[in-house]
Amino acid sequence: MSDAKWKLSGGTFKHVESELYSFHETKKELHYLRTEILYKNQHSRSDHLISDPTGEKATLLSTDRRIQHLEKVIDAITTVYEQLPKEKKKLVHLLYWKKPQQYNWEGIAAQVPISKRQAQRWRKSIVEQIAKRLGWR
Repeated sequence: MSDAKWKLSGGTFKHVESELYSFHETKKELHYLRTEILYKNQHSRSDHLISDPTGEKATLLSTDRRIQHLEKVIDAITTVYEQLPKEKKKLVHLLYWKKPQQYNWEGIAAQVPISKRQAQRWRKSIVEQIAKRLGWR
């Protein structure tokens, strides 16, 4: 689909922004889910079954839908973020990851420094890039 015809819905835009706001918590959740699978108590098995606990864990890690979703979101955000110039990275950090949020649009723009309108255009572009990478419209 060409960029000219590609349009991101408002709901999807908000959803991607929500993923950006919770990016660091999502990474923690992914780590927790992986750890839970890797160190799951294996005593529930019957003793007479031959098993491959390492293979089973690898299968669980690669097929768990929650893990797949979180990995996809983290990968999309990370890939787009890493390709940004440092000014746009600063915008992402100030807008989505600085806790507590200290700046309004004017304050964020002044910190980068760019105009408020330019900051908003960058935001739109970054969110759209992430949505495209995720295949979300």
